[in-house]
Formats: sequence, structure tokens, C-alpha cells
Amino acid sequence: QVQLVESGGGSVQAGGSLRLSCAASGYTFSNYCMGWVRQAAGKQREWVSSISTDGTTSYADSVKGRFTISQDNAKNTLYLQMNSLKPEDTAMYYCAAVQRMYLSNTWFCPADFRYWGQGTQVTVSS
Repeated sequence: QVQLVESGGGSVQAGGSLRLSCAASGYTFSNYCMGWVRQAAGKQREWVSSISTDGTTSYADSVKGRFTISQDNAKNTLYLQMNSLKPEDTAMYYCAAVQRMYLSNTWFCPADFRYWGQGTQVTVSS
């Protein structure tokens, strides 16, 4: 079965950096669209970033220019490099995945993630 395990969270001061990792297993990694979603205490989940199977990346405006998503298909691992961290980045960060779909001669990523990791906490102090 699909399993996603995040790591790399921790506590840093504002302006610092962290790199999150998500080890995936149980499926063909290169056939899945991957992403990161975060949830701060008392708030709704917020999409952070996604990467499609062709390597196309997208980011929420709140992290654009500071965060970088990447993946290593050989290691079945997704990453999120987070630089210039702000206190408002404090949240539980979840790795997520959904299988790509084929329609009208085109592969695309469905809007909703299907599989989720258990999360890793990121705390940024001012």
C-alpha cells in the first residue's frame, strides 16, 4: 500500500532554513503527482507546493521565491527546501500524493491528493 513518511521538521529562528523529506513506498513513484500541504494550529489546511510527473512545479504565493519542491525518482523521495522562514510558516507539514490520470491524450494531475503522510512539525520563532 502507499506509504508516505515525512522527516526534517524542527524548530528554527526566523530567516533560517529547513529541508523536509518524504520517503514514498508501495507504488511507482514516477507515476504520481506529489505535493506539500501544511496546517497551522486552529487553521485549515493550506496547499504549499506541487510537482507533476513531468517536473512542473507550482507554489502558493505565500512561499513563492522562498520554498523549492523537488523529487528524486531513484530514491522515491520528495523534498521541500524552505529558506527565509517566517513565523507564519509554523505548521504541521504533510506530504501528499495522487496518481496521474490520462485523458484526451494528456497526462494530468487530479486536483485532490489521495494519499497523505503523518506530518512533520515546523516551528519558526521570531
